[in-house]
Amino acid sequence: MKKIILLSCLLCAGIFAFAQDPNFHIYLCLGQSNMEGNAKIEAQDTCNVNERFLMMAAVDCPFLGRVKGQWYKAIPPLVRCHTGLTPADYFGRTLVERLPDNIKVGVINVAVGGCRIELFDEENCEEHIASQPEWLKNTAKAYGNNPYRRLKELAVEAQKAGVIKGILLHQGESNTGDKEWPQKVKRFYENLLRDLNLQAKDVPLLAGEVVHADQNGRCASMNEIINPPPQVIPTAYVIPSSGCPAAEDNLHFTAEGYRKLGVRYAEKRLLLLEKEPNSGITTEPASTNIPGYDYPRVDKEGRAHFRFYAPQANRLQVDCCGKKYDMWKDAGGLWTATTNPLPVGFHYYFLIADGVSVTDPSSYTFFGCCRMASGIEIPEGEEGDYYRPQQVPYGQVRSCTYYSETQKEFRRCMVYTPAEYETHPKKRYPVLYLQHGMGEDETGWSTQGKMNHIMDNLIASGQCVPMLVVMDSGDVEAPFRPRSGKDVNEERALYGATFYDVILKDLIPMIDRTFRTKTDREHRAMAGLSWGGHQTFNTVLPHLDKFSYIGSFSGAIFGLDMKTCFNGVFADADKFNKKVNYFFLGCGTAEQMGTKKMADSLQELGIKVDYYESQGTAHEWLTWRRCLKEFVPQLFKH
Repeated sequence: MKKIILLSCLLCAGIFAFAQDPNFHIYLCLGQSNMEGNAKIEAQDTCNVNERFLMMAAVDCPFLGRVKGQWYKAIPPLVRCHTGLTPADYFGRTLVERLPDNIKVGVINVAVGGCRIELFDEENCEEHIASQPEWLKNTAKAYGNNPYRRLKELAVEAQKAGVIKGILLHQGESNTGDKEWPQKVKRFYENLLRDLNLQAKDVPLLAGEVVHADQNGRCASMNEIINPPPQVIPTAYVIPSSGCPAAEDNLHFTAEGYRKLGVRYAEKRLLLLEKEPNSGITTEPASTNIPGYDYPRVDKEGRAHFRFYAPQANRLQVDCCGKKYDMWKDAGGLWTATTNPLPVGFHYYFLIADGVSVTDPSSYTFFGCCRMASGIEIPEGEEGDYYRPQQVPYGQVRSCTYYSETQKEFRRCMVYTPAEYETHPKKRYPVLYLQHGMGEDETGWSTQGKMNHIMDNLIASGQCVPMLVVMDSGDVEAPFRPRSGKDVNEERALYGATFYDVILKDLIPMIDRTFRTKTDREHRAMAGLSWGGHQTFNTVLPHLDKFSYIGSFSGAIFGLDMKTCFNGVFADADKFNKKVNYFFLGCGTAEQMGTKKMADSLQELGIKVDYYESQGTAHEWLTWRRCLKEFVPQLFKH
């Protein structure tokens, strides 16, 4: 008898252990019409489905070439032959997009429109079905008149191929007002775990809200009942539906609503997976975070993951790289959002809280976009080492206050001195005047731009000569606002024009008095990014007696006739080329500033100008870091 019992146990264990691939994650999905899929499947829903996202057919669908119990690429419909888009579609899509490439995701969806949770009570299912309308009875027939048993049978088959990692439930409309619903869900959940030999800690239950009150949901009151399950079931998590667009009946979601809801299911599961050992999910706190803050985080694909605690907020968004991402709030008041993959480099971002744009308290702030802004760095690989601190002698960035006679005000500039400045007290140095762009200030180049690290590394490697770098405000911190009734071009010429007297009459003399500089034009350069490039042209070209090196990075320089501008400075190429030791124009390949056209026009006139393109970057700090790296090695070597 003991041998028989032992053999039975071994056989039972074998069922659950047979050929399981731990990298095949399987999710069981159930519920009523919103899990069944009420929205029409659109073209975007059938395109670009990853080969790693699979579905197991819950019924035979001959015209789709599907056989019950077999795995197929998860092209909708995922439930029965003629059902619509479901949250499971974008749940799976999002998971395979965010998980390592060795992970496959499979879903099994057994859902019945209009059903109560009682339909998934295996023992009492028959009696319950007998009291239901014919249309529901017909749907139940597709699952052998017992949806729970069908789900269980398919799950057992699925366990031969992979590991069940969670259960997705979207049901409740037909149980609206039923305060016993959480207990009924608990009973179902515990039965399924028992029948499949699963542990709750490994298989969380994700329960979605019905159409939210903010979408005039007809059953929105049910959400108050759905929300308690985490208290009843410690491993249950509620997926909010707020902000998910609803259909006209206010019972179902639109296709866009199902997509959003599916992403939320996935993001919650991903957050839970992060805590599991060997999950393969790798995110790192952004380098721009205030120490001690884990979020925002950045993954290997360059996505930024945001979490923000604001239980009293009604709506939160993340505004990053020109796109606003809706955040969603869990039952505890924690808001979550994940961006699309972002370009490498530095980016400003904001939180929009109930319509008000604010900085993220977990991020360092930077002056940009005409205000203090949060910032996030999407790391490059080793190619970005030129702007990272290395084991080399470090220079200093000093904050210097001085009085401007031309403006009758105190001003601040930032001054970089090379590492050797303090140890060579008799040596004098050339100077680069380096300007920021519109909406930024004198701190931009040394914080967002990493100018000091770029200089330290280039000097240490012998690629550029030691020099001072001076960064002052270009008086363009506020946005350009032409006065009503005035000519826009004339107004633009006035934007930041106060800076021209400041640099020539106040700043340069102060720097030459205060620091050990070489004061002749052969040892003075100027460059700037965006509007700073505009200011560089307007400062240097009329005053070539004071500067011999010029650089413009994505310069905001438009509408110039190269033959006649600046009193014909480019008309005599030989004269210009003899006067200017080095002339540089750079921009990103993904921006439209007209820099290439300008360079071509100058070269046609015989002007010696170096043109550089930063591959794959736009009007952003990574473009300008790269431009600086290319520019400064050419300075002061003539």
